[in-house]
Amino acid sequence: MLEGLIVKALSGYYYVKPMQDGNIISGEDPAVQCRARGIFKKKGISPLVGDHVMYSLTENGEGTVDEILPRSSQLIRPPVANVDLAVLLFSVKEPNLSLHLLDKFLVHIEHESLEALICLTKQDLVDASDGVLEQVKRQYEEIGYEVLITSSLQGIGTEEVKKRLAGRISVFSGQSGVGKSSLLNALMPGLSLETSEISLRLGRGRHTTRHVELIELDNGGYVADTPGFSQLDFLELGVEELSTCFREFASYAAECKFRGCSHLQEPGCRVIQAKEDGIILASRYEHYVEFYTEMKDKKRRY
Repeated sequence: MLEGLIVKALSGYYYVKPMQDGNIISGEDPAVQCRARGIFKKKGISPLVGDHVMYSLTENGEGTVDEILPRSSQLIRPPVANVDLAVLLFSVKEPNLSLHLLDKFLVHIEHESLEALICLTKQDLVDASDGVLEQVKRQYEEIGYEVLITSSLQGIGTEEVKKRLAGRISVFSGQSGVGKSSLLNALMPGLSLETSEISLRLGRGRHTTRHVELIELDNGGYVADTPGFSQLDFLELGVEELSTCFREFASYAAECKFRGCSHLQEPGCRVIQAKEDGIILASRYEHYVEFYTEMKDKKRRY
């Protein structure tokens, strides 16, 4: 059997790039079109884009996925395996920067135990002298997140982003219109037609087939470009897990007076005290309360 990486899944076919000694064999060789063995369906599992697999070639030049190697991570939306970096793209204008939505994305990323890279795009649309971008960058870096300010139009920050993507599988997420395709084109000149096709195949068009495809970079990295999100729900997350997804709460939550403190109104809550002391950002705490309330409401409805 041969080792490979699934780079696309569509209509029951899996497109596998050959690997050697754990590394993808780069070049112009097309991916092998494979079917999955029936045993996977019987076990209730499916190969995913990003899976490292063992496959065998068939007489017609196609192949069969025989074995799925152990995964380091698995996302439900989008369905991708072995992602270890989530690049969250948020434009500073057109659409305007929404810290509420950014924090919601970060909750999901923390829940999946992924590393996050926050990219603030379209820097060319704002006046740098007002200091808003730098303030947001500083605030989230103090929490422990890596933040890059980029402009695909001016080529600002693109090389830094590309370095972070080298040799790994990353997922691009963010609202529609924040410049994901523009950034990908800046990272890999010549991708223009391909990325627009991928965007349509991913379900942004009205009559298109939704699927995920890995875009190969020239530095050993792969990027899963995902559909734009207008909203996220918390159906995969328990309300008791929410506070653990706000990483700056951790050290204070351990000192709360009551075990299982919800950090809403309990006496002796160190998280609330840290917020009142200005140590925890008021906006982050407010978003926590909003998300908590949203989750409680959904739990009652379902």
